[in-house]
Amino acid sequence: MSRIGKKPITVPAGVDVTINGHEVTVKGPKGTLTNTFRPEINIALENGEILVTRPNDEQANRSYHGLTRTLLANMVEGVTNGFTKELEVNGVGYRAQKQGNNLVMNLGYSHQVIVPESNGITIEVPSPNKIIISGADKQEVGQFAAVVRKKRPPEPYKGKGIKYASEHIRRKEGKAAKGAKK
Repeated sequence: MSRIGKKPITVPAGVDVTINGHEVTVKGPKGTLTNTFRPEINIALENGEILVTRPNDEQANRSYHGLTRTLLANMVEGVTNGFTKELEVNGVGYRAQKQGNNLVMNLGYSHQVIVPESNGITIEVPSPNKIIISGADKQEVGQFAAVVRKKRPPEPYKGKGIKYASEHIRRKEGKAAKGAKK
């Protein structure tokens, strides 16, 4: 059995889980998430816990077992606490600000880069070089953070660009430093 798949998911107080066939809806204080899962995997709600089981030990069913349990756990975690990603803007003159529902960034281009806030995603800009993206759906938060980061990815020579707060940029030496070593 899958070690991850056979762990039950405890449903905290204030969270409502509805299972309709293979469609699961989770409602909580941070929002509502709905997802449809593979028909091979069985999902049941018993005694305040979500149990995920598989019919047999075929390779595909073993893969879907752990995946389904992880996705359900992320849904419960998202409507309870939510997920956040922190981005840092590095560079001279690079800055971010929030105007209405838009994230407006100066990233060294001749124009401002504007990214609109999407459904279920909230953007905070506590300082001009820090962006906090939060929401209930882990996949949407990660995708939105990746879209913002792609507007100016960090470069390895000076470290300028948008990077995740936990990301480490491997720095390279420039041409002048390389030639001086001879």
